[in-house]
Amino acid sequence: MAVYLLDTTVIIDILNNKRGRSALLLDLAEAGHTLACCPINIAEVYAGLRPKEERAAENLLSSLLYFSIPPQAARLAGELRRGYARRGVTLNLGDALIAAVAIDNDLTLMTDNVKRFPMENLSLFPLPRA
Repeated sequence: MAVYLLDTTVIIDILNNKRGRSALLLDLAEAGHTLACCPINIAEVYAGLRPKEERAAENLLSSLLYFSIPPQAARLAGELRRGYARRGVTLNLGDALIAAVAIDNDLTLMTDNVKRFPMENLSLFPLPRA
């Protein structure tokens, strides 16, 4: 079974009940797959959270397997940003950290924005945007 690290956009869609994300993730969990998050997801969710959404966010985030950012993943994120910058591609630090956590732990990143994650050694589960 796979472990899917959720991109923050996927978590936000679940909290806002959009794009059928809740049903998809429930199906994956029922099939035995594991859903996960990392510190960047938590920070990004809480940065845009309205007070009335806190309980739902806490419940959702606490239901996900949590992966921290160890030093080697932080270093990888910096190396990714630097390497892509040399090619003229600017990576968002949060996205680089999420990708590094996925790469470091051999996770599949579930996202609806694959353009933000061009890393060759990153396993993606692309979702439709619409």
